[in-house]
Amino acid sequence: MSAAVPGIPVPSPKQMITAGTASAVGFAFDLFDLFILLYVASTIGPLFFPSSSPTLTLAATFASFGVSLVMRPLGGAVFGRYADKHGRRRCMVVTVGGVGLATAVMGALPTFETVGVVAPIVFVALRLVQGLFVGGVVASTHTLGTETVPQRWRGLVSGLVGGGGAGLGAVIASLVFLGVSAAFPGPAFDAWGWRVMFFTGLLASLLSLALFRVLEESPVWVAAAKDAAEAREPARARDLLSATTTRTLIASIALVIGAGAQYYLTSGYLPTFLAQINELATGPRGVLLVWTSLAILPIALLTGHLSERYGRRPVFLTIGVVNLFALPLLVTGMAGLGPDDTGTLLVYGLLLTVLANASYAAVPIFLNELFPTRLRATATALIWNGGFAIGGLTTTFVSLASPTVADIPGRLAIFLGAVVALFLIGALFVPETRGALDREEPAHGSDRAPATPPAPADRA
Repeated sequence: MSAAVPGIPVPSPKQMITAGTASAVGFAFDLFDLFILLYVASTIGPLFFPSSSPTLTLAATFASFGVSLVMRPLGGAVFGRYADKHGRRRCMVVTVGGVGLATAVMGALPTFETVGVVAPIVFVALRLVQGLFVGGVVASTHTLGTETVPQRWRGLVSGLVGGGGAGLGAVIASLVFLGVSAAFPGPAFDAWGWRVMFFTGLLASLLSLALFRVLEESPVWVAAAKDAAEAREPARARDLLSATTTRTLIASIALVIGAGAQYYLTSGYLPTFLAQINELATGPRGVLLVWTSLAILPIALLTGHLSERYGRRPVFLTIGVVNLFALPLLVTGMAGLGPDDTGTLLVYGLLLTVLANASYAAVPIFLNELFPTRLRATATALIWNGGFAIGGLTTTFVSLASPTVADIPGRLAIFLGAVVALFLIGALFVPETRGALDREEPAHGSDRAPATPPAPADRA
């Protein structure tokens, strides 16, 4: 057990386990709701965005995914203020329920053939609502878990929530995709299977809400909330600049954009790449996606823990250098494989997934440590959601930049090289934050970034 920080209640082992689990599961189920579109993109594209050009239809479908990402920063601002004022747990309950409901309604929508242009308009509107709530989920899940555990476990929990949540969400989406594809094979999936995929979003939220019943509030937030006049004052945009320097804020945004784009251009684009480029059938494709998704959790835990041992910046820089060369080469090599090369495709897919997802495992705790408690949920949600929103749009840009399907791998490799370079630039200019979560609140109006604190006494 770590040494107690004055003024902060010492959480019980049960509280720590519940906080980490609930944060990871809550984030996982909400990412599962987002992932559903990626798994059925090639199916619903012609249903809602018909076009004579396959790549244009694909781009329009990914654009509908992108608009939900664009709403995430707004959701982070709205619900981040709510989480900073009323608590992380209450915010988690509201936002998780909202995501599930919006996702389920998408499964009941009529298609373009039935109601014409109204179909894509309503579909995109629901994606906007979904993105708003998902932005709020980040505000709570990315803070409650790391605020509850002792210092020596915070890097690990960061990987558990950020990477583990993403991996678990992708695994659930893959398993649901396999199950629904088996229940609705061939043309039946085009008619009803994709609807069932969206309906499962409501079930995922209900399971999350059941877990939240035993969830306790973050002890760090509880301690800060005792000073009601200060701790419960909603954050404002200019407060983010008062807590750190402009250079640090810009570098942090660049870091998150680069990390988010690496994720979406690999794990996010992989279902489409396997279907369109490798022409892999639905069954083998689903199995391969399950394995690549399972690989995210161990690499995220390992990377998060290494950031606790060696520091956030060294881990970011090491991963960035490796990925700058590895990711474009892996995509290029993978493009030459066909539907019979399932074993080789699995190896490429695992390497691609592991390396790309390692980039953001320590980002949640880094953002948490960059800002004081009264701003933490708002700042973390704004920067994470903003960075991942821009990063998520790169999938649309890749499709738009590809005149034909055969051009996708080359364009994808170029985009990956560019976003990893951006990630590296951000990593070069952000401060080291390890151990800063328990520091005292900085004076209002200070424009100094948090100095690197000494290693805490409780670090193993």
